[in-house]
Amino acid sequence: MQRRFDQLDDVWPAGLGRRLGAMLYDGLLVLALWILIASAHLAVVRLLLEVPADQVGTGIAQVVSLRLLMAVTAFAFFAYFWTRGGMTLGMQAWRLRVQTPDGCSITGLQALQRFLVAGISLAAFGLGYLWILVDGEKRGWPDIASGTRVVVLPKRR
Repeated sequence: MQRRFDQLDDVWPAGLGRRLGAMLYDGLLVLALWILIASAHLAVVRLLLEVPADQVGTGIAQVVSLRLLMAVTAFAFFAYFWTRGGMTLGMQAWRLRVQTPDGCSITGLQALQRFLVAGISLAAFGLGYLWILVDGEKRGWPDIASGTRVVVLPKRR
């Protein structure tokens, strides 16, 4: 169920600097989650599957399962925050919110589109985010692909 946000007249499009700050903050949080996931994966491989230490990480199943777990964890982190309140923890620190053009929270499908295109944007040497500098509405590729926008919230009084 989409939620309609308030303060719609007081927001403005987010620039590249704020977005990069939030991305750095969220990147550190995702890294912490990945360390937990990798530790749990290692415990399962060593203790439950009884794989010898010298063979950990050598099998294709081990590599693929760990990478899949990491991707799903990263998506779950972003999708949870984006669809509930429009803000990850990093976005809260930088007063950013992702929303639809009419001011509602985004859907799960939009979160998936944002997540996938964000990966492509980063893989293209950040071009998808540098696009913010040339787009009149300050939209990056993830915004354009998912039909969303990132806005700056006013300071609390």
